[in-house]
Amino acid sequence: MALLVAAGLGSGLAGSIGGLASLVSYPALLAFGLPPVVANVTNTVAMFSTTVGTAAGSRQELRGHGRRVAKLVAVAAVGGTAGAWLLLATPAKAFELAAPLLIAFGSVLLLARDPLRRLADARAPKTASFLPLAVAVALVGVYGGYFGAASGVIMLAVLCASVTEPLPVTNAVKNMATGAANITAAVAYAFLAPVHWLAAGALSCGCLVGSWLGPKVVRRLPERPLRFAIAVAGLGLAVSLWMA
Repeated sequence: MALLVAAGLGSGLAGSIGGLASLVSYPALLAFGLPPVVANVTNTVAMFSTTVGTAAGSRQELRGHGRRVAKLVAVAAVGGTAGAWLLLATPAKAFELAAPLLIAFGSVLLLARDPLRRLADARAPKTASFLPLAVAVALVGVYGGYFGAASGVIMLAVLCASVTEPLPVTNAVKNMATGAANITAAVAYAFLAPVHWLAAGALSCGCLVGSWLGPKVVRRLPERPLRFAIAVAGLGLAVSLWMA
């Protein structure tokens, strides 16, 4: 339990730094002895506290963006519900096969985050139609509801491509959108999936503290080495799961 709390703390920090909290928490749940699908749904439920922590830490950046956030949250929630349905409707073996690929994909995205940000910022129009953005956010929500690792990185790239604004604001909006997808999936899993509640509780305690401390820690730690370390560890996990 203590190790899961520590993993939750690291997960909250990783989510603040690189948008890839699940690459810390999901392996911790596997190491705890949970099967892949049980670990995934337990992780999704535990990530609820990450959303609470990041929301508390982003009040300044979110001020004045209430209507925009509300629309994006609604769209992402629909996507998250669809992702949860997809996980529950498909055989566990399908997820076990997909998990290494999803983790590898998330790790590569984390390594490529800065080029993606520069490309998105260079192509960002001053104004954009909401429909293409809504479709993109919904698709990221589906991915987040199904698995979630790197959904924050993908969502950040999508939002950066839709509008030009300070990155801290975009990051705060991203946290709300991905959090909505996660919460809707977590509600579904709480009633319909085999959540390991003891593990979820321990992990969520650490996630709450880590996500709240994340913005403060990021200002003092070198971000790039830590982000690369998380990505390399994720690739190693993907290889080990694929070969298992």
